[in-house]
Amino acid sequence: MTTVRETDDTAASLRAAMVSELREMGVFQTEAVANAVATVPRHLFAEGEPLQAAYAANKALVIKRDESGNALSSLSATHIQAVMLEQAEIEPGMRVLEVGSGGYNAALIAELVGETGAVVSADIDAEIVERARACLDTAGYERVQVVLADADGGVPEHAPFDRIIVTAGAWDIPPAWREQISERGRIVVPLRMRGITRSFAFDRDGEDLVSASYRLCGFVPMQGSGAYTERLLQVTDGVALQVDDQRQEFDTEDLAATVHAPHLEVWSGAAFDLPDELELFLVTSTPEMVMLHGSKDLVDQGVLALSVTRGVPALVVGGSFAYRTKRPNEETGGFESGVFAHGPEAEAVAERYVELLRRWTSDHRRRGAAHIRYMPMPEGAAEPSPGVVAKRLGAVEVSWS
Repeated sequence: MTTVRETDDTAASLRAAMVSELREMGVFQTEAVANAVATVPRHLFAEGEPLQAAYAANKALVIKRDESGNALSSLSATHIQAVMLEQAEIEPGMRVLEVGSGGYNAALIAELVGETGAVVSADIDAEIVERARACLDTAGYERVQVVLADADGGVPEHAPFDRIIVTAGAWDIPPAWREQISERGRIVVPLRMRGITRSFAFDRDGEDLVSASYRLCGFVPMQGSGAYTERLLQVTDGVALQVDDQRQEFDTEDLAATVHAPHLEVWSGAAFDLPDELELFLVTSTPEMVMLHGSKDLVDQGVLALSVTRGVPALVVGGSFAYRTKRPNEETGGFESGVFAHGPEAEAVAERYVELLRRWTSDHRRRGAAHIRYMPMPEGAAEPSPGVVAKRLGAVEVSWS
């Protein structure tokens, strides 16, 4: 389908190497997605970047930043784009809406739908729309339609869609997406909840959506009507809580007083494994679980464990909190999960956390054990509870097998 002649042997060689690396990583489940990645000249969508960066399998490239330097738009790593396309299971002849434009992913989709399909790529930023249009034209994908739109409302003039693929971190699923997919439609969306993001592949189940799969991912947050900012509560110097539910209240003074006090260390005897699956289990187990972030300085001082530097699920009850850590233990297969707990109720909070670690290891320690259902509800009606993450327009129900 590509009409640009390959004149850059270096780009062709690097692209082939990237495809080989992705194969070795087990990313490709179908030859259709592998062939699309092998065909589209990614460097034409990464203007100003070195060829090595354009064809790095796991490197995201920032396209636009705000005045503070935060990423507003990026060319996602080919690795995650291929993973999401595999989740989408796109077939020739389908109509596909891409939410969030960059050009490259839309070109991959165009390869998958073929001449009989249609691709619409929407973005809220006029500058990004113009850039994506120019890149697609240069690469020979003039048939892809690029539109300026707030994706919270979908693109009704081009609906219905067999697939909606979202390439920005969404906090909720707007009604327009459900309304604009066909009966065989699927929504692949990086959904943010309680401080983590997973790419879910949602299919229709009556009014609800049920996830066919989920994968680890990270994206810049969605802009426009669907924008949502989690609270970042400063507890003390070097310690903060990332809070999903704006209604939650915390006694930061009591929590701050416990940070530097002696902590309780409890080891579970359970294996530490598949951290992304474990993390999903922990954050959905109770609404009292939030993300704890701590500085490397406090880790070096022995105040906090290393896990806090990347953010870790923390169980916060009153002025006490507990969070996960690990240590080497050959008897548990390499590492053992454990808990650091702070505060007057450290023992009770640690016991609750350790029970969760043991339960996950004994009952759910495998890929794909979570079952995800999105249930639309009247605005503000959803209530958080164990296994239920409340959203503005619905709730995410998570059960485990």
